[in-house]
Amino acid sequence: MDFYRTIYKEGTGEIVEKKSRFIAEAYPVTGEEEAFAHLEEVKKRYWDARHHCWAYVTGRNPGKERMSDDGEPAGTAGKPILEVIRGRELTDIFIVVTRYFGGTLLGTGGLVRAYTSAAVEALAHTEIITRIHGFKLKVTTDYTGLGKIQYILGQRGLAVLDTLYTDRVEITVLVPDGEKEALGKALMEGTNGQARMEELESCWFAETAEGLLLD
Repeated sequence: MDFYRTIYKEGTGEIVEKKSRFIAEAYPVTGEEEAFAHLEEVKKRYWDARHHCWAYVTGRNPGKERMSDDGEPAGTAGKPILEVIRGRELTDIFIVVTRYFGGTLLGTGGLVRAYTSAAVEALAHTEIITRIHGFKLKVTTDYTGLGKIQYILGQRGLAVLDTLYTDRVEITVLVPDGEKEALGKALMEGTNGQARMEELESCWFAETAEGLLLD
């Protein structure tokens, strides 16, 4: 099954460490251009801040990674943010942490902990989702096979997009890659060969707190 983890929508978190404010914002992105557009927005919003440190990961197999300490000591800001992203196995994500200096030096260890905590806080205010690649499948049957098909789909946790009732029943369902053959076998056995399947189109989908995300 082809899948990846990302965030559903942007999230913002903030921590304070020895009077320094760390404002972290996480964004779903599809590439570097989109990440840098968010960075420019953040710089304009917090124009008087001393540092805007960031990291992103986009794509897969392998993903593209970049980070910036933006004036902080090397390895104390961008890398900790990137490690938070890596640790949660996320991609297509950009996190920027804006720092307002509070007058007290934190030291390298303190900075690493602060930027790590800020990035974690941003992720705590968004939703991590798993996007799965699959396809829409139309299953056609007579009414005698409907109950069995609904049972099989429910047992496998497959999302039903639409059901059309005419002289027969047409059910459109989302099926992850790699499950078509097993599903087809189960449907044929469950309906004594009375179910017909038609693959409609490939797509990506994910379950979110607000419902099904499909594209």
